Amino acid sequence: MREPEKRIVYIVRSETDASRHYVGITSNLRNRLEWHNHAPAGYGIRHRPWSLVVSMEFPKMAAAVRFEKYLKSGSGRAFAKRHFAVAPEGSV
Repeated sequence: MREPEKRIVYIVRSETDASRHYVGITSNLRNRLEWHNHAPAGYGIRHRPWSLVVSMEFPKMAAAVRFEKYLKSGSGRAFAKRHFAVAPEGSV
């Protein structure tokens, strides 16, 4: 029997530079976050460590790809900033 096709769309943010974030898609979030924080090369190496802001699971790959693409668009970036921004310290 085939494994479910679920995919996870996620956003990680740099703990050293809160203006830096990365939107991605994976089937194993734990391994992917480990990769972002320990891979020997790549986009995020200078902005480590990365922490998870939000993750959303989709039952089908096609839906996950559409949502990831949206989050990388202008309106998707605005949506993510509005809904997933880190609150300043001391605020509720």
